[in-house]
Amino acid sequence: MIYLDSAATSLHKPPAVARAAADAILQLGNTGRGAHQAALSAGRVVYETREKLSALFGVGDPMRVCMMFNATDALNTAIGGLIRPGDHVVTTEAEHNSVLRPLYRAAQDGAELTVVPIDRRDGRVHTQDVLDAIRPDTRAVVCAHASNVTGNAVDIATIGAHCRARGVLFIVDAAQSAGAFDIDMQRMGISALCVPGHKGLLGPQGTGALCVADGVRIRPLRVGGSGVHSFSREHPAQYPTALEAGTLNAPGIAGLSAALDYVLQTGVRAIHAREIALARLFYEGVRALDGVTVYGDWSTDHRAAIVTLALDGWDAGELSDVLMQEYQICTRAGAHCAPLVHRAFGTEHGGLVRFSFSSFNTEDEARAAVDAVTALAQEEL
Repeated sequence: MIYLDSAATSLHKPPAVARAAADAILQLGNTGRGAHQAALSAGRVVYETREKLSALFGVGDPMRVCMMFNATDALNTAIGGLIRPGDHVVTTEAEHNSVLRPLYRAAQDGAELTVVPIDRRDGRVHTQDVLDAIRPDTRAVVCAHASNVTGNAVDIATIGAHCRARGVLFIVDAAQSAGAFDIDMQRMGISALCVPGHKGLLGPQGTGALCVADGVRIRPLRVGGSGVHSFSREHPAQYPTALEAGTLNAPGIAGLSAALDYVLQTGVRAIHAREIALARLFYEGVRALDGVTVYGDWSTDHRAAIVTLALDGWDAGELSDVLMQEYQICTRAGAHCAPLVHRAFGTEHGGLVRFSFSSFNTEDEARAAVDAVTALAQEEL
């Protein structure tokens, strides 16, 4: 089986990830819920993971790294806890529903939303369009660092600097960039960074983080057990406890910690270089095929390792199924939870097929995918 669906979740992981998660199931207690060895060991694992995430993303303070269950959890927490009725918010058509749906809910509650269009040709978000949409009353800009459909990357450093100068919150969805792109919250002016553990960070599913900049106060999405201040009616206000009600996924976090060791030791630049080389090998092999249309901006390597395409005469779901059944190639078909992108491209009915690459893929796998698409493109329909 050739797994080319890493934009959905990582399948190939460092072996240490599974070992760490398995050991944790047998050894770790509930962090913050006891002074015995099992609970203290869990607390150490969680704190060490905070330290690694803080170092990777330039957070500055590990205690401002709040553990989440995925990027969607982090985005709901950040958007729901920062956007208020009457606020003006800027976002883009490139967004995943994990950004759009919390923002639509905020709009139902009285927030005002401006959606910046993407380029109809290659799906790019033009930085100046985002900056021009910011008004004197803008509360926040919310956007993905990289599109899960096109792989196009957004210039978050420029947007973040502008937001910082204007006193605007900047919430970044790093679902497709964490672990493969250089991200520094302090340098880039990011107020809240929403990160999944199971994609580019190579950790287990059910893990993630919300990294919060100094001076940013997020109203909790969940309140309840915290292990401290049990007699107070109010949930604790200090980070990270403020955003971590209930029992954390300690086995998952232990696996994420092991994955972060690999990412930090290998380096995000080396990981990205490997991924994008594989994606470009595939892109160059299919882009000129008759009947194939590739979406996204391939004029730069500053992008996610995603190649999304349509093949004339094929429904995306059917094409993806044939790739699996006849060639054992795993892809993702459909709308990719990004409806505005597909409406902009006019592909909301037939959908597209996404090939997304990991640094654990091989050149032989990329070439096999080229051969499969070539064979299908040459079939008489």
